Amino acid sequence: MYDFRTEGIGQDLEGRPDLPKPSLVLTAGEAFRVPGEFAGSLLLDTFADRRVARLADPNLGQGRPVLVIPGFHASDLMTKRLRSHLSQRGWDAYGWGVGTNHGLTDEVLDGALARLDEVYGDHQQPVSLIGWSFGGLLARWLAQERPEWVRQVITLGSPWRPEGEKTRTTRMFERSRRAHGLSERAESVIDQLREPLLVHSTAIYSKTDGIVPWRGCALEDKDGPAVENISVPSSHMGLVMNPLSLAVVTDRLAQDPAAPEPFSWRRMLGGTLRKAS
Repeated sequence: MYDFRTEGIGQDLEGRPDLPKPSLVLTAGEAFRVPGEFAGSLLLDTFADRRVARLADPNLGQGRPVLVIPGFHASDLMTKRLRSHLSQRGWDAYGWGVGTNHGLTDEVLDGALARLDEVYGDHQQPVSLIGWSFGGLLARWLAQERPEWVRQVITLGSPWRPEGEKTRTTRMFERSRRAHGLSERAESVIDQLREPLLVHSTAIYSKTDGIVPWRGCALEDKDGPAVENISVPSSHMGLVMNPLSLAVVTDRLAQDPAAPEPFSWRRMLGGTLRKAS
């Protein structure tokens, strides 16, 4: 990500050392893992038998709006699998409609904010925000800008902490900065999104992520009034299509943010098996 720190080398302003980047083995493995994760999610949604298909309750989302923000250098095409999964289960899932996410440019910031305003205006109810990777940072910023219009925030492999800023894509961010520019608001946006959120927030990440250090994605109690961390076995790119990741997102969206039931693999999978029998 962008390094706006003005003092210290290899550590943040509080003296915490930078988290190590994922191993090159995990990074190289991303290309091999993603096709299987994509196929697995298609199997879940398309080729499941009638008993399991009953789990895709079209009324589960009750028409509530969800805005999905893609990661760096990604567009709505990369989040289509996730949005399709949610739409089948009754949510109104929207792409962000800004094109490719080039980072903290004025086009990205203004476009994301305008899209949230549009979705909220259409539904006249708080919007759930899902941000993948760098998109999760934008989701946190939107929730700071419009807390009354946001139902909850779910981040997918989003290294929002200062000590998690160095990733396998840092050089890409620097190239993008030179090619597309950087908003004058960029540093203040980063400071703002790192403040505690006023809405319920869930961090979903993978300890086998090949792009970002997963510890930089985690939440702590001081990061908001209601926070939770959920680890899934997934690649970084696969977090928007991995069957287990999609199941966790669905489970969290179905909760009442004011009184969510704590996440439990046993509860979620146990309920799935009971419904399928």
